[in-house]
Amino acid sequence: MGDCNPRIRYYSYHYLVILIWKFVDIQICLGMYALTTLGITAGYHRLFAHRSFQTNKTIKVLLGTLGSMAVQGPILFWVATHRRHHLVSDRPEDPHSPVSQEKTFLSRAKGFWCSHIGWMLNHDPENRTKYVPDLLRDKLVFQLNQWYFYWVFLGLFIPAVLGGLLVNSWQGIVSGLLWGGFVRIFLVHHITWSINSICHLFGSRPYHTGDQSTNNWICGLLAFGEGWHNNHHAFPNSARHGLKW
Repeated sequence: MGDCNPRIRYYSYHYLVILIWKFVDIQICLGMYALTTLGITAGYHRLFAHRSFQTNKTIKVLLGTLGSMAVQGPILFWVATHRRHHLVSDRPEDPHSPVSQEKTFLSRAKGFWCSHIGWMLNHDPENRTKYVPDLLRDKLVFQLNQWYFYWVFLGLFIPAVLGGLLVNSWQGIVSGLLWGGFVRIFLVHHITWSINSICHLFGSRPYHTGDQSTNNWICGLLAFGEGWHNNHHAFPNSARHGLKW
């Protein structure tokens, strides 16, 4: 019995280390998810695309940086695409509409795929002069746009460093990069893209907006309010998509 105790303590210690390590990974992933999703929802979408609110330069830089760290393209590209979506929502010119004139399962599946991710595979960037002339004149936003790839790198560097410091090993660096970097990017991408796809197919439509935008509470929770998409299309300049608490 005496010989077993050190071994039991050894394995218990290592199991505890693994549990703490995985807890750190999850916390880094969720923290980076929250920050970069906020950068897209509050920054790219509500501040830059719709001018739903005004803020100071520090917050503007912070939101622009966090949005860029979500790896969904530079500010000018993202905003131009989104403004075009609102202008021609669910019409043939819409860059990412799932709506099809055909009602077959295959056509719906194809529409879902195209609106969720397929549209990016053969998308020609919008005319910036037409869709984002205000942002082209904004020197701060233009500079944030030019530094896009630096912000993408920062979004991978931060979780890697955090993982290394919190776990105190090079394995922590790799694990932090994996969970706070690549897994987090995967999650943020698919939740954001679901607003283009799911929120034009499934949900309620309390407002007649001339398109197929819907309110979907699951997407609303995961995407920090973006899932109240029919509300947003009815009142695009509202900073609060839920409209009330």
